This record gives sequence, structure tokens and C-alpha cells, in this order.
Amino acid sequence: MKTSMLLKRFVPYYRKYVGVMCMDLFCAALTTVCELVLPMILRYITDVGTTSLASLTVQMILVIGGIYFGLRVIDGLASFYMAYAGHVMGAAIETDMREDAFAHLQKLSDNYFNNTKVGQIMSRITSDLFDVTEFAHHCPEEFFIAFLKTVVSFVILSRINLLLTVIIFVLIPVMAVSCTYFNLQVRRAFKTQRNHIGELNARIEDSLLGNKVVRAFANEELELEKFQEDNQKFLRIKKKTYFYMAAFQDTIRMFDGLMYVVVIVAGGMFMIRGYIAPADLVAYTLYVTTLLATIRRIIEFAEQFQRGMTGIERFAELMDASVEIFDEEGAVPLENVQGEIVFRHVSFEYPDDHTPVLSDVNLTIHPGEKVALVGPSGGGKTTLCNLIPRFYDPTEGEILLDGQNIRNLTLQSLRSNVGVVQQDVYLFSGTVYENIAYGKPGASPEEVQEAAKMAGAHAFIMELKDGYDTYVGERGVKLSGGQKQRISIARVFLKSPRLLLLDEATASLDNESERLISDSLDRLAAGRTTLTIAHRLSTIRGADRILVLSGNRIVEEGTHSQLLNKKGIYYQLYTLAEMN
Repeated sequence: MKTSMLLKRFVPYYRKYVGVMCMDLFCAALTTVCELVLPMILRYITDVGTTSLASLTVQMILVIGGIYFGLRVIDGLASFYMAYAGHVMGAAIETDMREDAFAHLQKLSDNYFNNTKVGQIMSRITSDLFDVTEFAHHCPEEFFIAFLKTVVSFVILSRINLLLTVIIFVLIPVMAVSCTYFNLQVRRAFKTQRNHIGELNARIEDSLLGNKVVRAFANEELELEKFQEDNQKFLRIKKKTYFYMAAFQDTIRMFDGLMYVVVIVAGGMFMIRGYIAPADLVAYTLYVTTLLATIRRIIEFAEQFQRGMTGIERFAELMDASVEIFDEEGAVPLENVQGEIVFRHVSFEYPDDHTPVLSDVNLTIHPGEKVALVGPSGGGKTTLCNLIPRFYDPTEGEILLDGQNIRNLTLQSLRSNVGVVQQDVYLFSGTVYENIAYGKPGASPEEVQEAAKMAGAHAFIMELKDGYDTYVGERGVKLSGGQKQRISIARVFLKSPRLLLLDEATASLDNESERLISDSLDRLAAGRTTLTIAHRLSTIRGADRILVLSGNRIVEEGTHSQLLNKKGIYYQLYTLAEMN
């Protein structure tokens, strides 16, 4: 992205902090004035001392020293404000950007997360924004100080000797052009470096989360080799970055020395010919030193500038990820839910590979009806369920809930009336209580306990070391599969939705856990419209209706006994299951 476009995206974040920014720039102006006064004082003392030494009294020196001391006190106070308030402002802007990024992530569809590594996402909202704090504070400050010093120095130097000043300032654009190439290379290197940090994070996360699999297959050495390969690649990228940074710094130093050569040679020749007084040459040299220090500082700031721009660019890329599922204009809240679901000519394919998953599905599910979905893997069972809470939108056709197109309903009201229980249970790092209460934020302890009892979880929870305050570990690793599943069911009980989606909720459990979970699910499904995906066909014999999905469409429909009598796909699946 062009720098101008990135700055245009970034500048609005200053809006909340205009007062702090203006005060910061005012303090920057004060520090600049204090710095520029010193050469004038030395020029005055040197001039008086060389032309009329008797006029240079102790009182005059003390007055000048007192004035300069007062300026340094002002400089110290201004510098403190810049260092403290300026950095706090930068940190606040970083915080605002991170909040915006996280809020945007909540709006993105499953398709984005299916195609983006979590490590890359983490890198974009954490480390990529760290440099923004320094950038947000120093960028306007450094450029403002550089502008003031350059303009003031040019005016003062021109009054001392215009020709010498023109020579000096002609070299500045040449230096800027010479540094541009390396500056751009540093920018590209930082972008590559940031991208690889995300890949490295993803590699570490993948290995650590799968550590049990790694140990089970004794593949610690393999994981170490893969990590070393990525780590060495990161080192090579950093070497390239440091090469361009070194070349950049060396170019600055060469031009720096060239300007001093010009001042020494040209200034000395002008003094011999009487074009410049000795005191003026001293002041001139000090101002050139200040000017060069300013140019050096602003060019060296280019490294921090590029780091900041890289962070902003990766932030912008995240924010530019399109929100595919959103509230349509005029969307209304879902109220008085009965639970009738109608699929009208619904087709779906994933946008990244365009592989058809559902094709022209027509289906009506009545309020309170218990419908089971069976069929070969990849037949579209999970996708069909995911379309109801709008985790995805159909490619063609429409889905109605109580006669209303779900696109015309607000996402919050739609999803608050849909409960999902999956085979792969996700528990947040926290306590048992916090995980159950997630189903209804603000629920009372009594409500949480009642939900746990309904899910058949209360008894085992009370046997845990700290009861409901027991820490479950990351992803609930301290609990068994059946315990995690019952907590997830309690979470849905607390939510109390009108529609229930059960996605192979008992597929990975042992027989005893399956029986307990099935009893909990039966209580949960009572009076609710329920769609159940099941591979264990014995668990759905009591369903009001069974749908067989194959070849991206519904190929059979009926009760358990009706489908067995048809001796079709369901009969084959059931017979095979019984044989096993």
C-alpha cells in the first residue's frame, strides 16, 4: 500500500487526542527554541570578546547564563511532557487500533478463519501494533521539529552567508534522493520480517497445541527440525534487513562528512577573504551541526517510521478483510420464535474453492420437530446446519425462520435463539462457572447451577477440587471428554434457545458417557426444534424424521422404520453399523 493511503487510514485515530497532540507539538517548539538559542549566545559572546573585550563583563555573562538556565528548565519540563504524555497518547492510539481490529475479527465469517492462520492473526493484533505507539508519538513530533529547525536554520544561516547556505542546502536533496532506495528496501524487508513472524508464531502454536500427538509419535526431533528451518529463515530475513539498514546509515554518514568538509573548506576560504567574520563562522558551524543532527535524526527515524508503517499496513490488511455476514439494511429482531425452518432451493459452495456442498435443497422443519441428518462424510450435513445461524450464507436460495428470511433478521437476535452442541467442545481458559455462565452473561449462580443439573453436570462438578470455581485449563484440558461435553450442554441449557443444532455431540464418547450425554440432550431437546447430525445411527431411532444427504442433496426422507423398509442408502448405512 502507498504511504499516503496508509497515513490517510491512520490519521483519524488522532481525533480523540487533538489536545494532547497540540500540547506535544507546542512543547516540541519550546525545546527547538532552546536548542537554537545556544549558537546565537555563543556568537554574541565571541563577537563581543573579539571586537571589544572590555565590554564583556562578569555581570553580562551571569545574566546570559541565567537566561540560558531558565531556557533549559523550560526545555526540561517540555521534554518531560513529550516523553510522558506523548507516549501515553501513542499507547492509547495503539489500544484503540487493537480494539478495532478485535471487533472486526468478531464480524468475520468462518471462511476467513478457515483460510488464515491464528498465528498470523495474533501477530497482526499484538506485535505488529507495538511499533505504532512509538510511531504515533514520534512521527508528527519529529517532522515538526525537523521543519522548525530547517526553516529557522536556513533563515539564520542565510543572514550570516547566503552563498555558503545555498551550497549546504543543495546537498540536502541529493542526500535524501540517495537514501530513498535503501529506505524502500528497509520497508520491504520489515514487511517480509513481520509476515514471517506470523508464520513462526503459527508454527509454534501448531506444535504446542498438538504436543500430545508429537509425543505419541515420538516426533520431537521432527518438530525441532521444522522449527529450526523456520527460525533460520527468520535469521536470513533479519540479515537482509540489517544489510540495508547498515547501507542506509553509511550513506547518511558519508553525506554528513561531506557537509562538514564544505563548511570547513568554503567557510575557511570565505573568512580569509573577509566574507564571513570569525564569530559568524563559529555560529555558522554550530547551526550546521544542529541542522545535520536534525537531518540525521529524521533520516534515522526512517527505520522507526518504516516499522510503524509496516504495522499500520498489516493492520489495514486485517481491517480490509471483507465482512461477508452482516445485518442487512432494515434487519429486524427475531421475536416470538416458534421454530419453523424452511429451505427454498438452497445451494452452497465455499467461496475459496467453489466446490459444491449443497445443491437445490428444499426442506421444511416444523416447530418442535426433531430431525436427524445422516449420510456419508462430505454430504453437507454440517454445512446445512451452519447455514441456519448464518455462519455462512447460501450461494443461492433462501432460508426462512417462522416465515421470515433469516437475512432480514439481526444476527444477534437470530443466533441468540440458536443453540449449538458440537463434537469438538471448546471450553475457554477459566473456571467451570465462567464457562457455563458464558451461555447467558449476567446469569445468577442459581441459574448456572440449575443449568448444570439439567445437563447432568452438577454432581461431577461438586466432586471437583474447587467445585464450580475449578480451573479447567486451556481448552478444558483438565476435564474428560464427557465432562467437557456436559458443561457445553449446560451452557446451552442456560442460553435456552428455541432452535437446537447437535453436531455429532456423542460421537467421540465412551458408552457410559454417551448414555449420560444422550439423556441430557433429550432433556435439552424437549419442546425445541432440533436438528441432529449423527454417525451412530442407533442414537436417532426416535427422531420424528430422518434426512439422508448424499451427493449434495437430500436423497431419502422418513422415519427410522420407513427408511429401513425402503432398503436404500439409510438401510445400507444402518446395516453396516449393526455389523460393526
